[in-house]
Amino acid sequence: MKKLVVVALLALAGVAQAQSTASKKELITKVLQLQQPGIELAAKNLVERPAIQVMQQAGMALQSRVAADKREAVAKDIQADVKKYIDEAVPLVRERAIKLAPSTIGVLLEERFSEEELKQLIAIIESPVNRKFSQMGGELQKSLVDKLVAEMQGTIDPKVKTLELAVNKHLGSPANTVPVSKADKALAK
Repeated sequence: MKKLVVVALLALAGVAQAQSTASKKELITKVLQLQQPGIELAAKNLVERPAIQVMQQAGMALQSRVAADKREAVAKDIQADVKKYIDEAVPLVRERAIKLAPSTIGVLLEERFSEEELKQLIAIIESPVNRKFSQMGGELQKSLVDKLVAEMQGTIDPKVKTLELAVNKHLGSPANTVPVSKADKALAK
């Protein structure tokens, strides 16, 4: 009789654990769905990183290797090739990232979060306040960068000029021939 009670209790515990695991998996799926825009953005950024590097290298090469009258046409051709690469690669990488999320992010959530913590996490992610804050991300960053540029331009401008002179000296070029990136120009203003 005692063995039967122990077996019954173990069976009930197993059923409860299976229900808890299924419920936890549903919560993890919900978190992954809520985080899908971030996953897609990470995939897009991953694809764009080498394209940006190629564009930077091409920009430098255009100045030294392509005749001035042909630069604009070559630049447009390069931009078209980069766009084609991005248009083809982003959907592939985005799709794969979404498929990999359960076996990567999902596993970490399973290991490190309890069912109750997952419920709390979902409540935070779905909260109107969090959504409002997330939508302000670009505006918040722009506000900081604008103020930072305004306050630091006097400090950074001489450093940028010193760097340009040093690079030009190494290259044996006349002063002020190394182009400054757009970000450096904004900070140096």
